[in-house]
Amino acid sequence: MKIDKNISTKESSIWNRITPVAIRVLTWVGMVLIWSVILSLVIDMPNEASLRKTNDEKRDAYNNLVERYDSLAMVLENVSARDENVFRKLFESNPYDLNTGYSNERHELHRELIDMSDDELLDLLDGHLASADRKREKLITSYDDLSYAITTTYLSDDCIPSIQPVNNKQLTLLAAGKKPLINPFHRTMREHHGVDYLVPEGTAVFATADGVVKSLSEKNSTHGKAITIDHGNGYETSYSHLLDIRVKKGAQVKRGDIIASSGNSGLSFVPHLHYEVIYRDTRVDPVHYFFMELTPEEYQRIIRIALSSMQSFD
Repeated sequence: MKIDKNISTKESSIWNRITPVAIRVLTWVGMVLIWSVILSLVIDMPNEASLRKTNDEKRDAYNNLVERYDSLAMVLENVSARDENVFRKLFESNPYDLNTGYSNERHELHRELIDMSDDELLDLLDGHLASADRKREKLITSYDDLSYAITTTYLSDDCIPSIQPVNNKQLTLLAAGKKPLINPFHRTMREHHGVDYLVPEGTAVFATADGVVKSLSEKNSTHGKAITIDHGNGYETSYSHLLDIRVKKGAQVKRGDIIASSGNSGLSFVPHLHYEVIYRDTRVDPVHYFFMELTPEEYQRIIRIALSSMQSFD
């Protein structure tokens, strides 16, 4: 029993000596860890300082870009508002967005195609191919009929109006189409029988097909100085509000010949060229007679431009 008591006393003495030391060690370790955390929060390492500086610079650059974007957006909104205001004052109608409807249709079609399965897409493609084959057959038949008509009536394709009467490669000069439009002088809706090109005075005007100068108008009448060309087989074209005329009555002209320069003569609101195509004494839409120089995409675009017009210039 005495031996057990001595062992127990020794163990208790060792534990009493170890415990304070362990507590002091743990205390120092805890303090070191706490100080390390505090120092890491307060003082950056070199890499951390560099990254923090880079982030600050990028944040400042981003804020500057946001300010510039907001400033530019405000300027564009002001310009757009002023442009719409000028349009309303000039044409007494709201401006027309040429791309919104077309863009919305394309987005809607894209969403529908994404939702389709592979089998549905194949069926849709087969349907489009079948429709294209039918259209191709109709075009071939139509082409054969036209070839026969040309052969039997001696109609030359050079005598069909097929180009624009002014240089309009960007398609931005056509300002009014053939449809009811607001007359700038009477402020009422009236049928507009041709297309108006908003071009400066002195712009070259071309014959749109081969033909003979049928008539000239040198007087300051409603149409001002004007030219009418007879192309044969029922086709005629007229060019009005000219500045000067460079051909004579009875003269032979070729497609692309300069026949006049545009002006502001006659009952004209602004300098422009009024162009008409007449087939068998009926005024037809000239937009459909620009096929020689327009791609299908440009043809669709110029039709939308013509349909968007609100007011004529004569």
